[in-house]
Amino acid sequence: MAEMDTSGGGGHKKGPGVKKGKKLSTRIDLTPMVDLGFLLITFFIFTTTMSQPTAMRLFLPKDVDKPEEQNKVKSSAVLTIMLGKNDLVYYYEGDDPTKLQSSNYKAIRDVIIDKKKRTDPKDFVVVLKPTQDASYKNTVNILDEMTIDAVKRYAMVDISAPEYQLITATEAANGVK
Repeated sequence: MAEMDTSGGGGHKKGPGVKKGKKLSTRIDLTPMVDLGFLLITFFIFTTTMSQPTAMRLFLPKDVDKPEEQNKVKSSAVLTIMLGKNDLVYYYEGDDPTKLQSSNYKAIRDVIIDKKKRTDPKDFVVVLKPTQDASYKNTVNILDEMTIDAVKRYAMVDISAPEYQLITATEAANGVK
């Protein structure tokens, strides 16, 4: 509230020898304004909708009696995709990396869909192996591709040394720098 200082001073007399009255100072108490500010802040905090956390859905493997049979898949149902430098993608079917083929991100969708059509859906698995030369953007793009192509089972694993040497030899033969 506003308050006026009325101490001292007297009546208003005019004439010689009469002291002038003091100018009265006003003092504004800001306590109610601060209270109102905190009430508004509290109101807006409680009335805003909290953002819902988003998470990636994970399909965990089923429990089995023998641990060595935990992640067994048919080798004919596996598609291995390796991410190289300069937006190049290398892939092979099954468990023979010597049948390595190269592609780009535009054509890899056709490869995934073709392999998916030729394989039993419950057996189809894609193994993603980014190299140290692959960019973060390419890794995110291939994960998005798994969602676009509705691939239910895929895993991201480290690339083995022989596979990496095979990729570097292929890149050197093709003049990729």
